Amino acid sequence: MVVFAFFDSLFVAEKMCLFETLEMFRNKNGFGRAISAPQIGVPKRFIAMNLGEGEFMIINPKITNRSDETFTMWDDCMSFPNLMVKLRRNKNISIEYQDEQGEIVHWNNIDQAVSELLQHEIDHLDGILAVDRAYDDKSIINRSDYLNNIDDYSKQVDYVIKPTINEN
Repeated sequence: MVVFAFFDSLFVAEKMCLFETLEMFRNKNGFGRAISAPQIGVPKRFIAMNLGEGEFMIINPKITNRSDETFTMWDDCMSFPNLMVKLRRNKNISIEYQDEQGEIVHWNNIDQAVSELLQHEIDHLDGILAVDRAYDDKSIINRSDYLNNIDDYSKQVDYVIKPTINEN
């Protein structure tokens, strides 16, 4: 595990860049709850998150437990905002990570919505994209087709996050 000099100027700059990118993407596209550092060219194990209750960072996360129960879903990604990918995820996970003060945090039995998000972001840290996890060869579709036929596509999976549509 890499230990960072927390709050040094580089860390602060990278953190600010991640949160600014997340906010700009949310404003432009109407979705986005998290972004991993490699998505903006920062080769570090950081995830910037905003789940509606403020911004926070997860540093050096590792999955410590995965539920046996899985589900299918249509996933979207800031790396390819015009696509949706049908894939399978674990229903719940637990993780260990460092907070911004460098303290080890254990986040156990994470709810399904955040669990699927963290699996997605930790995949980014490991060089894996949602398209690499596509359920089958018909599981990568255009986002506009998905939005125009959301009821039909929702019937194809076990779990649905209704995407927001930004009218800007």
